[in-house]
Amino acid sequence: MTMRIYVVGGAVRDELLGLPVQDRDHVVVGATPQAMLAAGFRPVGKDFPVFLHPQTQEEYALARTERKTAPGYHGFVFHTSPEVTLEDDLIRRDLTINAMARAEDGSIVDPYGGRRDLAARVFRHVSDAFAEDPVRILRLARFAARFPEFGVAGETLALMKTMVEEGEVDALVAERVWQELARGLLEAHPSRMFAVLRDCGALARIMPELDAAWPVEADSGVHLMRAIDAAAAHGYALAVRFAVLMHAPGIDGASIDALCKRLKVPNDCRDLALMTAREHAHAARAFDLGAEALVALFERCDGFRKPERFAGMLLAGACDARARGQAGWPQGPFLEGALAAARGVNAGEVAARCGADKAQIPVAVHRARVAAVAQWIGGAANARAPHAP
Repeated sequence: MTMRIYVVGGAVRDELLGLPVQDRDHVVVGATPQAMLAAGFRPVGKDFPVFLHPQTQEEYALARTERKTAPGYHGFVFHTSPEVTLEDDLIRRDLTINAMARAEDGSIVDPYGGRRDLAARVFRHVSDAFAEDPVRILRLARFAARFPEFGVAGETLALMKTMVEEGEVDALVAERVWQELARGLLEAHPSRMFAVLRDCGALARIMPELDAAWPVEADSGVHLMRAIDAAAAHGYALAVRFAVLMHAPGIDGASIDALCKRLKVPNDCRDLALMTAREHAHAARAFDLGAEALVALFERCDGFRKPERFAGMLLAGACDARARGQAGWPQGPFLEGALAAARGVNAGEVAARCGADKAQIPVAVHRARVAAVAQWIGGAANARAPHAP
């Protein structure tokens, strides 16, 4: 049997959409593991035969079929042999737009209507095998964040709802859920991911705290999605986007902490989200705070040691303001300036002036910072005041 190699999946989809291709995956038909090793490929992967090309290091997987044996996405038995066809391999994939292949002569193999659904801008499952892997719900939602102009086919949405009702989503492991959510948050329109997850009922199972926040206010969900898309539009880091997501009515520090523990959210994302939830109202009142209160805010936020994290909280606040239709959030630059003034205090020189009385050092440093901020506020107020002609 002749070995045939095809580029498959996202690379074919993105080529047809005219998008840059980041990674190319390949399927090999009519080959055995022994033949791949003889050709110089290096084996990787534990569940099924995947090989790295000796020059390009791109992945080449033997065509395979699979059989569901247990709940969740780990419960599969894979079968590979030279008799498995390309069509057999493609039918197990999630969406028709990801179930196309390009042959070595450049021709497109499209047995399940991927080109049709690309043109129609539709996410449609290839076969009922979609229902066997709950990760596919998360992947589809993530694709919605990447391709916001695509809609979900009615029959696919109905299948996803059934999967949720039958508890398939409950079998997902936390690390995989967070991995897909994080990737979706980093796409251009993360609001679309959450819209799809809400539509099929998965958000209530994965992030019930967030799902419950939608009806707290009539337009709270709309506002939240505008804010998260604003964060994406400005290219903010994942931690900032997550903090914006967690800044919703009804979500408090306890809810954020519980969600982060359950999904094993990285510490930087958790810490910024908690700080934003705790301090955003104070930051929003920045112009009403005196120097003492401002320095206390910086101390609570550990702004002297971690100014970048404090700046992240201010970016989250700006996204909230943009979602409310405000052109800007002047509290952000004001707080950045005040923090810079406080950080300009030379703590070493202040400590030296305390002499042997070490207990007075923290008090003296605090007072010096308050004085610096007070002086800065005065200068900022003068700069904002209208000048006489």
